[in-house]
Amino acid sequence: MPKMKTHSGAKKRFRLTGKGKVMREQAGGRHLLERKSSKFTRRIANDVELAPQDAKKVKKLLGK
Repeated sequence: MPKMKTHSGAKKRFRLTGKGKVMREQAGGRHLLERKSSKFTRRIANDVELAPQDAKKVKKLLGK
């Protein structure tokens, strides 16, 4: 049986931490930044943990 391939879209959007948490970027930080406040752009610059029910699905796509 061949190995499962990693889902290309998932590997670009998510990352795994050392403890196995799935992290994602927050939306809205790529464009139209001039009109967004500095406070807001700093807040959305950080990665957030994926919800547990979604993390289970993403780990399957990442092959973990």
